[in-house]
Amino acid sequence: MSNDRFVIAGGGIGGLALAIGLAQKGQRSIVLEKARQLGEIGAGIQLGPNAFHAFDYLGVGDTAREMAVYIDNLRLMDAMSGEEITRIPLGADFRARFGNPYAVVHRGDLHGVFLKACTAHDLVDLRTSCEVTGYEQDADSASAVLASGERVTGKALIGAEGLWSRIRQQLVGDGMPRVSGHSTYRSVIPTEDMPEDLRWNAATLWAGPKCHIVHYPLQGGKTWNLVVTYHNHAPEPVAGRPVTHEEVARGFEHINPKARQIIEKGRDWKVWVLCDRDPVLNWVDGRVALLGDAAHPTMQYFAQGACMAMEDAVALSHLADQGGEIGAMLTRYNEMRRQRTARIQLQSREIGTHVYHPEGAHAELRNTVMSAKSPEDWYDAVAWLYGSTGLEGAVSSETLARR
Repeated sequence: MSNDRFVIAGGGIGGLALAIGLAQKGQRSIVLEKARQLGEIGAGIQLGPNAFHAFDYLGVGDTAREMAVYIDNLRLMDAMSGEEITRIPLGADFRARFGNPYAVVHRGDLHGVFLKACTAHDLVDLRTSCEVTGYEQDADSASAVLASGERVTGKALIGAEGLWSRIRQQLVGDGMPRVSGHSTYRSVIPTEDMPEDLRWNAATLWAGPKCHIVHYPLQGGKTWNLVVTYHNHAPEPVAGRPVTHEEVARGFEHINPKARQIIEKGRDWKVWVLCDRDPVLNWVDGRVALLGDAAHPTMQYFAQGACMAMEDAVALSHLADQGGEIGAMLTRYNEMRRQRTARIQLQSREIGTHVYHPEGAHAELRNTVMSAKSPEDWYDAVAWLYGSTGLEGAVSSETLARR
């Protein structure tokens, strides 16, 4: 029966993570994807230990570990002087502290882990070419309204359609995303094209005035992910538009040649104008709730967007397994997740201003403060982020039944 299933709008990483998480708990779901084919665009994703906690809970830990690239350090470099500011070692001490590694993966490979698991599970139904335009609900069910006019009904509807979620627009009604004015350019290059003196087994960030550069290995070291960002006061959202080398280079003419050579090696650059939204207290309406970027879209600077979506999937799967009334369960999910995700959203903005993009005395102060930290200091500083299981604040079925 349709009322025995969850309806999930969006077949990205968050939507599929929720579907397989629910399936692990014996819960049926149907995933509605707007595109004609399930897949992910983009390039690399960084995965902190909290992502691996989520993988294990969702039943895909072994597969995720097989396709991940394990790096030795997080390195912060000064893009003006070319010198290292600080590094966070990711070896045995880091793994012992947080119980899991730090890794990088190709976004498409990560999506494929969840897609394969969902395809193989008989409790997950995947449908493409299903554009969700809104929702309807009554006391016993919730329905996704499709552009075709069809209604797809279940016991709950979860909007996981990302930044431009139509379900969010009906539920929250906060209009257009906030445009940051920061443009990010992405490229993936073969290892032989990467400058030999920068082939560090690390996620490296070069911080400069109103710009930064990130690079790290992907796909077993066969390719390198290049991500460069600068403030160009972009006025409107853009996603994945091809751009010229000249446009990319324009924002990095003032930095050290050692860092600037990354720009010269890039090919087939595409641009995204970074957008987010202000945190909200509520992303639940009766039997309808939001997940991932639909609920709490963030700037990329914490490298936690996909991780937060997976944590959402863990929390919601766990609560669904506890039983109880659907509305109370979704409300509890919202309460569990909103402060942590709001912190990610707001501090991601602050990192861009105070860590990645300052200049002059501000940059000098950053270098002095951050270079003084020991590895143990860094582990303490990121414990709130990487130590999470996604289940903080979970409650029992008895508690849910009383709500």
